[in-house]
Amino acid sequence: MGLQRTPLYSMHQKYHGKMIDFGGWELPVEYRETGIIAEHHQVRKQAGLFDVSHMGEIAVRGEKAESFIQQLVTNDISGLKENQICYTPMCYPDGGCVDDLLIYKYSAENFLIVVNAANTDKDFAWMREHKPAAGVSLDNMSASYALLALQGPLAQDILQNICNVNLQTIKYYWFLPSVKVAGYDCIVSRTGYTGEDGFELFVAPEHAADLWEAIITAGRGAVLPAGLGARDTLRFEAKLPLYGHELDEDISPLEAGLGRFVKLDKDSFIGKEALLRQKERGLQRILVELEMIGRGIPRSHYEIFVNGQNIGWITSGGFAPTLNKNIGLALVKKEYANPGQELDVMIRNKPVKACVGKGIFYRRSR
Repeated sequence: MGLQRTPLYSMHQKYHGKMIDFGGWELPVEYRETGIIAEHHQVRKQAGLFDVSHMGEIAVRGEKAESFIQQLVTNDISGLKENQICYTPMCYPDGGCVDDLLIYKYSAENFLIVVNAANTDKDFAWMREHKPAAGVSLDNMSASYALLALQGPLAQDILQNICNVNLQTIKYYWFLPSVKVAGYDCIVSRTGYTGEDGFELFVAPEHAADLWEAIITAGRGAVLPAGLGARDTLRFEAKLPLYGHELDEDISPLEAGLGRFVKLDKDSFIGKEALLRQKERGLQRILVELEMIGRGIPRSHYEIFVNGQNIGWITSGGFAPTLNKNIGLALVKKEYANPGQELDVMIRNKPVKACVGKGIFYRRSR
């Protein structure tokens, strides 16, 4: 079977995207006129436009929709207002992660859940398996939406030029279900995965290419297309977790440093008992920030040693363009997790010195 293509494939061709296989999707890693580093800086300084149409969308509706979701996820959605968004892990009974999700609340009986592309089928099957016999309907709506992400400090100014609502009224992690952008009906949320301000726009697939062009035109040179490469360096540099790296079926949200999204005082949810035990016993491994001292770039899955003992591995690592240094996130035994601790990262079978740090990742000044 060939690779899947998003409704924006023609735009990636037009703007000379360098296409790769990304989990079965043909998507641009970068654009030939710019490249990953230039696209990264563009998003930090002005704005970048991403195609994230491969993400999955699952509609959960019915009178028991809210209680059903509450049982599935670790965060507490009981206080969520209409048009508000919630980030949450979703766990297995043993505390490992099925996925991490965004929950869009229309009403107590109508939600849209945005899931990671590679996990869409798995998540949908998991939800179906735990769905009550009545009171909840589930629909995989992924083919009904194209999804564009406009990210960067100028995102609001650019989008406002072609938008029929005052974007200032959309707060961080809130959305409006029906906004006209360049004349097309969109769901517009103030979310993103870059560490910058920005918006994500859900639109009918047949309007995606026209909307893309309208945003590029509205930017008057201040917005450029950006690929998966910059998306990863931006999210990593801002210390945003990626499923399959900081989280997976063998890594709990507590170990990943996402305890604030795990509400153990909630009545019940799948994985609660395991996570409670983990917390009471004390975490055996912890996600830490690393800065390289020696020359070398830490990459995902590189092993970490102290005095010849294997104590963990890199979950994500690389060169951070805004910070201009080589940094990493690593899951290590808790006794080696203190700031100042020196470690050896195995790079091409050679130990290279690194140091555990705190606060070394990027945070935008609000």
